[in-house]
Amino acid sequence: MSALFGIAKSGLMAAQTGLTTTGHNIANSATPGYSRQVVVQGTPPPVSTGAGFIGTGTEVAQVKRIYDDFLNKQLLGVQAQQASVDTYLNQISQIDNMLADATVGLSPALQGFFKGLQDANSAPASTASRQAMLSAAETLAARFQGMSDRLNDLQSGTNNAITSNVSELNAYARRVADLNNQIAGMSVDPSRIPNDLLDQRDQIISEMNKIIKVNVQPADNHMLNVSFGSGQPLVIGGTSQALAVGMSDTDPSRVVVGYETQNRLAVLPDAVLVGGELGGLMQFRNEGLDQAQNRLGLIAAGLADTFNDQHRLGLDLNGQPGGNFFSDIQAYVGYDKDNASTSTLDIQATIVDGGALTGADYDMTFNGTDLVLTRRTDGQATTITPFPQGGVPQVIDGVSFNITGVPVTGDRAEVRPTYMAAADLEVAIRDGSKLALAAPISTSTPSSNTGKARMSAGEVNADYLLPGNTLAAPVNLTYDLASNTLNGFPAVDVTVTDEAGNATVFPAGTPVTYTSGAAISFGGISFTLTGTPGDTDQFNIRPGSGVGDNRNGVLLAGLQTKNTMLDGSATYQSTYAGLVNMIGNRTREADIGSAAMETAVAQATAVQQSVSGVNLDEEAANLIRYQQAYQASAKVMATAATLFDTLLSLGS
Repeated sequence: MSALFGIAKSGLMAAQTGLTTTGHNIANSATPGYSRQVVVQGTPPPVSTGAGFIGTGTEVAQVKRIYDDFLNKQLLGVQAQQASVDTYLNQISQIDNMLADATVGLSPALQGFFKGLQDANSAPASTASRQAMLSAAETLAARFQGMSDRLNDLQSGTNNAITSNVSELNAYARRVADLNNQIAGMSVDPSRIPNDLLDQRDQIISEMNKIIKVNVQPADNHMLNVSFGSGQPLVIGGTSQALAVGMSDTDPSRVVVGYETQNRLAVLPDAVLVGGELGGLMQFRNEGLDQAQNRLGLIAAGLADTFNDQHRLGLDLNGQPGGNFFSDIQAYVGYDKDNASTSTLDIQATIVDGGALTGADYDMTFNGTDLVLTRRTDGQATTITPFPQGGVPQVIDGVSFNITGVPVTGDRAEVRPTYMAAADLEVAIRDGSKLALAAPISTSTPSSNTGKARMSAGEVNADYLLPGNTLAAPVNLTYDLASNTLNGFPAVDVTVTDEAGNATVFPAGTPVTYTSGAAISFGGISFTLTGTPGDTDQFNIRPGSGVGDNRNGVLLAGLQTKNTMLDGSATYQSTYAGLVNMIGNRTREADIGSAAMETAVAQATAVQQSVSGVNLDEEAANLIRYQQAYQASAKVMATAATLFDTLLSLGS
């Protein structure tokens, strides 16, 4: 009878375990990260009798967790991508909305600025129109500054999000390490492990993976090691490895991530921070925010430099040479905090050629002999020569580098020419009379001439501002019929370029052969003479007066449609349109990617849940099955009790 009692008892215990496990599944059907559990039964060793081996019932060999590591890692992969793409999309959409907005975007302010200039050109002697033009310029500068402030706000928000993500990641890592220790302490028998703790650990790792793409590897005693990037550790067995944040060595407005070692931050390259929200933030900052700041600054710096160049070639209402219309733009220079304390390196970087700017950032390093400037976009390196410079600046990609002081080997600095240009754009003049709308020269053909040759209005270029070239007195040219030459030029070389483009240089002091329709230039002044002059005919070039003249203003207005940016390949407006298109395209790509990843995550989740998820219909069937098994085992026990009572009655 005892054998039958034992069999019945084992059946009752197994059915009870099945009922408990099924109930546990049902109760946790909505618990995130929960994996379905099943009871694995086996038979204990049979008992040998004269009639053969008789079974002794059943036993619960294991409460098994239904889990597929491959499917789980597949789900982790797409979840990390989704979190990264969604974060990138949320951030870059803000830049896209700002750039394309008709109210806060740059296009309306640019158009208003040049319209104000055109209005001033229509009445160059009007003080009111000149002040209105300056007001439009102030509005344009304020628009650049406002957009720069908005981008700086995004930079600050990105810094806060990175800091928050790192803090949350560290908390998750500590929790995983604690669970590793608990699981290892409870896993005495390899077949008997705490399934619920495994689920909790996997769920926490899933949350970590949404912050940064993690790599999970098994360790001893059912523990897991968690890392990211190229193997940077987060959890090693029962110990967590905390990340830390700090400010960039060369830019105090930029948060970086690394490990804290000996009270110093060992900064990790952004390239290892991939996937998840953190990876999306890094991608946004490097591919979206930095480029938007640099390209917006490129437009501001290019506008300031090219407009200043032309403005300096004019005369104001008082007949004085025009100065800078906008303030000069200085490149951002950030010195590495780790530079030697004895270093006196001082870098003055000023934008001097807006058309040559690339919008790229640079690293300057001292190798003990040379200062080397390396462009980050393509790695092109330029050596500063000579060094020390001795007061002779070197211009690289539109930036003039004037370097003083004594560097120490290993010194490093970050140079970002257009990074802060939009924020630094300011109108340099406040008095409308200082607006240089007039040309610095005027030309005339005396009515007393006997020939039919006519002289153009004349133009000047940057060479006109060089010492000795600016006209202090009129230049009167005289035509000599016998030699077919023009005489009376200042003591400088004269270049004559015919209509076919052939140029002839006449040394200073020599007669200049006359060619109808040819362009004549000297000392930064150029003009054309067409027609047939008479003997001793004169052609006069005089300093301008600045009153009632708008010829330089017309040239300033022409900059609106002139290809002055990106090595003469784009206008201000088309450069801005390129920025809008770049950000817009990346936003649309991220939007499409987000939708695709949403589908991928849904599919991966469905596949993973088909294996590990709880099916309530199936659990309901199991509940009935175990209930019936329990009742049947109870019946066996009742039968055994009846038989035992019968035996007892026979012996009485």
